[in-house]
Amino acid sequence: MLNKYSIAIHGGAGAMSKGKLTPEQESEITTVLKNIVEDGLASLKEGASALDVVQVAVNMLEDCVWFNAGKGAVFNHAGTHELDASIMCGKTLDAGAVSGIRYSPNPINVARAVMDNSPHVYLGGEGAEQFVRDIGLVEVDNTYFSTEMRYQQLQSALKAQEVILEPTQNDYKYGTVGAVAFDKHGNLAAATSTGGITNKQYGRIGDSPVIGAGTYANNQTCAVSATGHGEHFLRHVVAHNISSRMALAHESLEQAANHVIFTDLKSTGGSGGVIAVDHQGNIVLPFNTEGMYRGWGGSNQPAQAKIYE
Repeated sequence: MLNKYSIAIHGGAGAMSKGKLTPEQESEITTVLKNIVEDGLASLKEGASALDVVQVAVNMLEDCVWFNAGKGAVFNHAGTHELDASIMCGKTLDAGAVSGIRYSPNPINVARAVMDNSPHVYLGGEGAEQFVRDIGLVEVDNTYFSTEMRYQQLQSALKAQEVILEPTQNDYKYGTVGAVAFDKHGNLAAATSTGGITNKQYGRIGDSPVIGAGTYANNQTCAVSATGHGEHFLRHVVAHNISSRMALAHESLEQAANHVIFTDLKSTGGSGGVIAVDHQGNIVLPFNTEGMYRGWGGSNQPAQAKIYE
């Protein structure tokens, strides 16, 4: 459906069997997602840029403890939190990304600052944190991100001596977050933020902060934010792959995204999904898992949100 403006958001994809969430929890999550979409649509209707809208949407998702980004991020093996984020402008191809963030409550704001206030695209670890201090962005204690549910999830992973890639009985409030948007000026943007995977070690980084893998936007094709098993999304360069299929094979957004999610990813055992919008405002939200927290809407589509079907 053609839209003069549109937005889609996600809060992660995984093995989210029905029944793990109570009806009240499902209602709470879908209400949060729908409200964020409605806020984004109101801003886009007023002429806000896609870039600003995706940043604000991800801010709101980072602040919600239901998701694995910002407050409520998962624990690493050392019992602390390391967060990653990226953002990209489809008009200019400007981008900003950060990884290993430990003290910034909203890593997507750091990624945007990297894009706007540095000559670089991607900063990591202590260097990224020094950048935060140099430009005066807010910092919090690392314990800000901690929740009891995530702590119990870490204990389960430590006991099993494994990382947690898929939700368990302690892990249903789950997921990387992201947003894509198409604005009234014809511009696209994408943003993604995550706490990574429970019990990760050695500074592990997934696809979320990697431009072209977890995040990509180009006004000639589409904007994409990915969620799932990051190692596979990196191998398939998922976000750029979708854009390339549109540009080079002249596929529609739906054709390109479906091929990457249901054929390319699955060929190596990869699980997850994407949200994407093209340069005409069309939205797709394919996933090859049992569910994906997602919300979407446009000038011709009222805001809605779903977890499963």
